[in-house]
Amino acid sequence: MEVVSLVALILAIVGALNWGLVGLFKFDLVATICGANFGEVKSLSRIIYIVVAIAGIISIQGLL
Repeated sequence: MEVVSLVALILAIVGALNWGLVGLFKFDLVATICGANFGEVKSLSRIIYIVVAIAGIISIQGLL
């Protein structure tokens, strides 16, 4: 379970950094990696967003 928590925490941090880039510079790293433009959502980027959201939920559970 320790490995899952660590991976989830890393993904949550990466997701937070991506949101920081979006807020500060209107640059979406996930969209760029997936070959999309800012604001455009492709299937792969959608999957990445879902995985990061699940990682955030797992990280929250680790705090309780």
